[in-house]
Amino acid sequence: MGLVASVLVGLVALLHFYILVLEMFLWTTPKGRKAFGLTPEFAEASKVLAANQGLYNGFLGAGLVWGLVRGDVATQAFFLGCVFVAGVYGAATASRKILFVQAVPALVAGIALYLA
Repeated sequence: MGLVASVLVGLVALLHFYILVLEMFLWTTPKGRKAFGLTPEFAEASKVLAANQGLYNGFLGAGLVWGLVRGDVATQAFFLGCVFVAGVYGAATASRKILFVQAVPALVAGIALYLA
């Protein structure tokens, strides 16, 4: 079960690095606009805010990788909790889709980590 938990934590980290790329570098591109359902005008007007969001998502991914590299379950659990809370908040305030893209994977990884 430890291997399964590590793989799931790694996948959540990779997801957040992907979100970093979307928000920091692809926000105004067709791929970025499609991912977030943005008009070209809104994407251009909000690109600095999106880059900031992307940086925070990168920190979440980095924290998860740090916990994996150190073999530190508490660090992994902390960052999974952060991802979960961010996902629930994002679902409540921005898009319900965030619940399934961000919060649910973090919850599943957290459960696997607990069971390991």
